[in-house]
Amino acid sequence: MTPSAYDRYLEAEILSAEPVKLVGILYRAAIEAVAGARRHLLARDIQQRSRSITRASEILNQLMLSLDHSAGGELSRNLVELYAYMQTRLIDANTNQTDPPLAEVERLLGTLAEAWRTATAAPAVSAAESSYVPVSCVL
Repeated sequence: MTPSAYDRYLEAEILSAEPVKLVGILYRAAIEAVAGARRHLLARDIQQRSRSITRASEILNQLMLSLDHSAGGELSRNLVELYAYMQTRLIDANTNQTDPPLAEVERLLGTLAEAWRTATAAPAVSAAESSYVPVSCVL
């Protein structure tokens, strides 16, 4: 199967990304996988639903493995617990073929992704903080 233009773009984005950006990419991919699982659940496509849930669970596992417990302290431990909880909810959704656990995981991932974007965004520089000094052309 030939990779699509999107797949090639995503691969290039991942291979060239800094670790901080990779976490954001993982959140986005997990959200997409859960959204796909929800669509497949609605369409009663059991095989694709299971694949999407497995993909989301694998991404959560990668997020767990990426945590730096020595630097992350309590936050790192809390994230491990939250990721494990989400994996449990994904198993519940797959086993019981119900949407509420998927909706919950999608919401939690969205909250985490937004928090990650906010935490890693470059701070805005105000005019007063800027080192820019206008040059006068008047002699």
